[in-house]
Amino acid sequence: MNTNGSFLYLSDSDLEALGIRPSEVADAIEAALINKAEGRLHTAPKTAILPGDGRYAMSTLAAGDDGFIVVKQVTVCPDNPAKGLPAINGAIMVLDAQTGLLRAVLGANWITAVRTAALSVVAARRLADPEAETLTFVGAGVQAHSHLNAFHDLFPLKRIRVFGRGKTGIDKLCRHARDIGLEAKVSDEPKEALHDADIVISSITLDYSVKPFLDARWLKSDAFAAITDACIPWKPESLSAFKTVIVDDWKQEAESDKPMLAYKNITADLTELVSGEGGKNIGARPAALAFRGISLGDYAAAVLAVRRATEVGI
Repeated sequence: MNTNGSFLYLSDSDLEALGIRPSEVADAIEAALINKAEGRLHTAPKTAILPGDGRYAMSTLAAGDDGFIVVKQVTVCPDNPAKGLPAINGAIMVLDAQTGLLRAVLGANWITAVRTAALSVVAARRLADPEAETLTFVGAGVQAHSHLNAFHDLFPLKRIRVFGRGKTGIDKLCRHARDIGLEAKVSDEPKEALHDADIVISSITLDYSVKPFLDARWLKSDAFAAITDACIPWKPESLSAFKTVIVDDWKQEAESDKPMLAYKNITADLTELVSGEGGKNIGARPAALAFRGISLGDYAAAVLAVRRATEVGI
């Protein structure tokens, strides 16, 4: 909000129309991680509430020395698709860091989808086989689609494998893969889906009642996994098979009521990975990024979108 009371509003369709590439969001996140390491970006751990019925509400907050404060609130509602509604809904406020005045309100769905995939890209640039050809999805929802778009731009992919529950979502993901020139195969068993994968994207619904069904010991020795679902589908005893495990943020993980994995299995967080402060053992495969999503990612994507909208005169 300017002193005259006006502010910029960007719906999810407005944000998508800006044509921002996943790689641009990843670049913005990397810059934000460097700023955080150097004390120019200040973030709070994500807060989350599980109110029941599979719903998952979460909020993030970050403030940068470049003049912005970003606050996001979203709720994941697994029953929404059956009602013809998106599973994820919410809003993002972008405020002036000096005055606190509202500068912009953004839809949260586009930001949440692209920033999550971009976080995976940041890790994959450093940890995955650059010649990766086979991409496996465990779960075929919004995150599967956003990751497919992002990783198709980054790797010389030839095929995808999909393991999941919902036939409609699986068919839609496979059609999209074929439309962009990739082979697509549905796997009936999780072991079959994982065994030849160069990269695995794990993105099931955040439901802690799910019995783990993925075993990291099934992976190729040089595989990379982007685990966006708090490790819920992964057998805890198998996670030590990863030689490198990156989490999004040490503090956020330490303060979580439900740790994703044993602390001893964690190699570094994303800030250390990008800044080079994570130690010499980073990079051994199989490798994984296990993450919940961080305020820094929302901050980077939202600020990028507001700046782009301003540049094009919206």
